[in-house]
Amino acid sequence: MYYRRKLLLGLLQEFGNHLDKTRLQKLLFLLSRFQKKQDYYFVPYKYGCYSFQSMADVNTLVKYNIISLEDNEIRHITELDYLAQLKITDRQAIKSLKQIYGLKTSRELVKSTYLSHPYYAINSTIAKNLLNEEQYARVIAARPVKQKSVLFTIGYEGRSLEEYLNKLIQNDVRLLCDVRNNALSMKFGFSKGTLQKACESVGVKYMHLPEVGIKSQLRQELNKQSDYDALFEDYKNTVLIESVDSQEKILELLHENHRIALTCFEADICQCHRKPLAEAISKLKHWDYELRHI
Repeated sequence: MYYRRKLLLGLLQEFGNHLDKTRLQKLLFLLSRFQKKQDYYFVPYKYGCYSFQSMADVNTLVKYNIISLEDNEIRHITELDYLAQLKITDRQAIKSLKQIYGLKTSRELVKSTYLSHPYYAINSTIAKNLLNEEQYARVIAARPVKQKSVLFTIGYEGRSLEEYLNKLIQNDVRLLCDVRNNALSMKFGFSKGTLQKACESVGVKYMHLPEVGIKSQLRQELNKQSDYDALFEDYKNTVLIESVDSQEKILELLHENHRIALTCFEADICQCHRKPLAEAISKLKHWDYELRHI
């Protein structure tokens, strides 16, 4: 079993083997603040900090009859002691959370996380009702707002879905253009439907533009940089010549949305077609923007 799932189960165990969904999210978030290397990452969601991965893990654990999920209630239903299987630092952190937050209501717990980490409340639908005027002003101030129009490119390799979304939010990206030919991924969260829902849940629009991608069969034998260079040279001479209309559409989207990002898999910009694509767009008539790889 993945360690992060044991962590989730250990937290449930310490809190009497049951927690509601909101309470679990907030406690996992607070637990992550104790960790040098986080097991779960979080995004600012409609009720504050939220981990898509943790809820995917909950659903997996339900499937294997380790926990039950009824309405809003998550219960650990086995006799196994997962708390004992955790690192001592994580066990101590969980016990500290129990001492500090064990008697707090879900509402008090939510408010506490909003006050200590206002960035994670920027998309909350309840923050305005939960906080006073001064407290809510800190939430508004935590939202990244940038004025300059920028075409970004971003890869998701080596990033969790939450880390990736936070990168978009922190750069005030308003539209994500998925430029993969086939928007499927073995990595959690990055297949088209899931990624679109996740983006839209944090206020980022999503659009798939497969016509500017590279077909997967052309990407099979890429062992060194010269292989990538040859692939992209062919891409420039074929796809980029044939897709000028789509490139102009992306430029139009940039003009309308001011801050958009082209996305694909590779972390290294020199090994991804989004680089020559972005450079081709930057050479179009009416280009007057910044290009930035993040």
